[in-house]
Amino acid sequence: MPTELYGTVKCPYTWEIREWLEWGGREFEEYDVELDPAALARMCAATGSQRMVPVLVEAGKAVQIGWHGRGCIAGRRS
Repeated sequence: MPTELYGTVKCPYTWEIREWLEWGGREFEEYDVELDPAALARMCAATGSQRMVPVLVEAGKAVQIGWHGRGCIAGRRS
């Protein structure tokens, strides 16, 4: 089961963690939780309803929330 990356296109920390994953050669599936309600529901289930992105999920469990202590709140439209 590949690593799952949940984030948003507007979040710079999602960009940073994506680059880190790619640099490390890790395979992952990426989901934009502001465009995909089902992905948002899966992310919330894995994080106990936290809405900070980016989130890395492995085997259905969140292994990292945010990036170096920073993140963006998903679901807020400007």
